[in-house]
Amino acid sequence: MPDAIWVLLGWVGATAAAGLVCAALARGRVRWLWLTAALLLMVAYDALLTRGYGRLPVDFGPSGWNWEGKALAVALSLGVAALLGLRRSGVTLRQHRSGLRGALALSALLVALFLGLALYFPGEPADVDTLAFQLTMPGLDEELFYRGVLLVMLNEAFGRPLSVLGAPMGWGALVSSFAFGLTHALGYADGAFSVDATAMALTGLPALLLVWIREKTGSVVLPILLHNFANSIFHLV
Repeated sequence: MPDAIWVLLGWVGATAAAGLVCAALARGRVRWLWLTAALLLMVAYDALLTRGYGRLPVDFGPSGWNWEGKALAVALSLGVAALLGLRRSGVTLRQHRSGLRGALALSALLVALFLGLALYFPGEPADVDTLAFQLTMPGLDEELFYRGVLLVMLNEAFGRPLSVLGAPMGWGALVSSFAFGLTHALGYADGAFSVDATAMALTGLPALLLVWIREKTGSVVLPILLHNFANSIFHLV
């Protein structure tokens, strides 16, 4: 079995296990069909992101970046968002006025943090292809999926019984952030799985903050902008 399939099985399986733990903590108050649909969506997302594990004949031209897979994944997320409801999925420019001030304050802190890290750990100068990719695709793809449609499905599964500084949140915030961190940290080679704890922390924890901003504003716009800023600033300073 190809390593990429093992990674998929590990990613979805670990997320399912996290969902079961959350279900136990929620004392079984879970809508299981929504949780199952979220896991199946993860499988479809991975298949498109990897261009059918290299089998789909999609090619936008010479590039060192996965424009094709990202575009297919964005199309999937937008299609699912259209079915679930665009505004419900955060695919809207409208922001909740009551939550915008707090979201902007946290966004400013994150921008300052990313800028400070970029100044302290400068990256390599980037070519036009790299800058164009980092300024657009990571945020569009991953925010539409993780803070958009996947979060909606997990919220439907677990509900949002808590108010965290005015943002409605639930176990779905943790599970979606866990899945996001794990996709950056999980590897499989030579018959064994590996998890990069540093990568897990550096992606999973910020993901929770992005969930809060998305729930506070009702939109993925700020998370997309912050995500792309974080990815590109290391090439710009």
